[in-house]
Amino acid sequence: MIVRLLAATAVGSLAGLGVFSLTQVTSRILFVVTGGAVGAVLVLAVRWYRRLAQLTEVKVAIPQLSELTFAVNNDSRQVAWRMFVETVTRVSTQPLVGDEGVVREALTSMYGLFATARETLKAARPSAPVPGGQTVEYLAITMLNRELRPFLSQWHPRLREFERAHPESPETDWPDNAACRAELQRVQHAIHDYAIGFARLAGVREPETLVRYVPPPRSSPGRPEGSTTGTAGTTGTAGNGPAAR
Repeated sequence: MIVRLLAATAVGSLAGLGVFSLTQVTSRILFVVTGGAVGAVLVLAVRWYRRLAQLTEVKVAIPQLSELTFAVNNDSRQVAWRMFVETVTRVSTQPLVGDEGVVREALTSMYGLFATARETLKAARPSAPVPGGQTVEYLAITMLNRELRPFLSQWHPRLREFERAHPESPETDWPDNAACRAELQRVQHAIHDYAIGFARLAGVREPETLVRYVPPPRSSPGRPEGSTTGTAGTTGTAGNGPAAR
């Protein structure tokens, strides 16, 4: 980008000198500065136009968010693809059947998903704003703050406290083991829906064939069907667990 800007400035400066030679105006420096500014403005305008010209609308239906219209371009498709890969290749998105698997491993993987997704968003270029259209950043941040952050803030400290108090005890002895697994299944089901959304934004055909389906959970102990952990839809910090760091 900087190289192109400097090149455009140089071209504009030369154009200014050419105009000066043709018109025989005595203010040589004025024409150099004016030509350079015009060249820089032109390259920025062309770059902005190309970004907007590549935008396409994609409708994504996510049960937690209903149907939304997203405006995506090549840059945002790459971000969506990275988010899709991260969500579907981790242990955190694979259902634990009965007493199989380890909750600690799933929590650690889910925390890794949170950290990686955050770094992916920080490294990406912000999407061009378009009236009436959401961006891939909106979908990713909503997944982090609505699903991952509240879950980790609630269950990571509880499991860590049990592990510190009972270092030799198996995970099945944890009194909250069943409740945590039930809530984990709910979050996995939600992340599955987000993963399909990322796939559609990335342009993946038939993403359902690539993602292992996570069945909807039954009601968690002491919680009504369909409720969520923490404050849904907020973007602030939820709790003091590891995801809040």
